[in-house]
Amino acid sequence: MKIITISGSLRFEEEMKLAQYELEEQGNLVVGCTFLPKSIDKESERAQNKWELFDEIHKRKIDMSDAVFVVNVGGYIGESTRNEIEYAKAHGKEIIYLKKIRG
Repeated sequence: MKIITISGSLRFEEEMKLAQYELEEQGNLVVGCTFLPKSIDKESERAQNKWELFDEIHKRKIDMSDAVFVVNVGGYIGESTRNEIEYAKAHGKEIIYLKKIRG
């Protein structure tokens, strides 16, 4: 069993939930992302003030994980996810992509 943190753009919420289900179905312990409740406007001051905190919490999730599973639908990787990947690589974590990256 591996401990795997899910990473990706929050626009892929449903795909992330499906990935979590499938990874857990394979016997892994999966650490998910923090999703804002639908009642909170993502552009609100309240939400914006929390992103820095959530980014730090996500790094701690990566710290306790064996691997990071990147949900890169259509090959898309945003800046925040890219930073999480670099952080994970710098800390020796395995990186697994939903969609294989060419290169």
